Amino acid sequence: MNFNVLTIFPEIFDVFKSGVISKALTNNNFSLRCLNIRDHAVNKHGQVDAKPYGGGEGMVMMAEPLKKSLEDIPSRELGHVIYLSPQGSKLNQNKVIKLSKMKSITLICGRYEGIDQRFIDKYVDEEISIGDFILSGGEYAAICLIDSVVRNIPGAIGNEESVSNDTFSKGLLKGSVYTRPEIFDDLEVPKILLSGNHSKIEDWKMTNSLIQTHLRRPDLLNDVKLTNKQRKLLEESTSKDIL
Repeated sequence: MNFNVLTIFPEIFDVFKSGVISKALTNNNFSLRCLNIRDHAVNKHGQVDAKPYGGGEGMVMMAEPLKKSLEDIPSRELGHVIYLSPQGSKLNQNKVIKLSKMKSITLICGRYEGIDQRFIDKYVDEEISIGDFILSGGEYAAICLIDSVVRNIPGAIGNEESVSNDTFSKGLLKGSVYTRPEIFDDLEVPKILLSGNHSKIEDWKMTNSLIQTHLRRPDLLNDVKLTNKQRKLLEESTSKDIL
């Protein structure tokens, strides 16, 4: 899979030189090409922005440098063009999985007060937001999108079960997890997790996932088709304390 990123701060994407995603990059599970929009600045001062027509605060990124940066990408590698924007549709796990099946994605990272609408209208396929809050630039949203998508590319993560069992992967929160020591600050690991009874442990994990979702993100339950077993466990768990 290939990612192209249009940005005025390509160095921000050095973050992918560390961690699990860096291994996927080294192993060629995906490629990352960062194009500096300032390479097509309108003057020797590196200008890529101008005051908005009609007045208003801040500056707006101009369409021409963005268009020329886009033209630096071979057409066969351009793929799906996404503008990271507060006006976009919300990124969620279902969208991430759909994006992970694409061959190429081009991400436009805006700055200032946004980018010229004419560029969006003519060259952008989709606008995506990572949440209802404002960032200093689209680079940070692009990093979140790339990281989440790459995790779902086959072979990118060593233990693929960790991806399939992650929070949101099955429409629910993952639930509580524990490790050594068995007692920490007088708090014990739930006994069932130490029992060695794999069937009961799986039931506990499923129930814990359901109850955590019910307590923290009940809205998620509206979009999940629970099995009869899950429905029964949820009903039982909400009537007594089993955590």
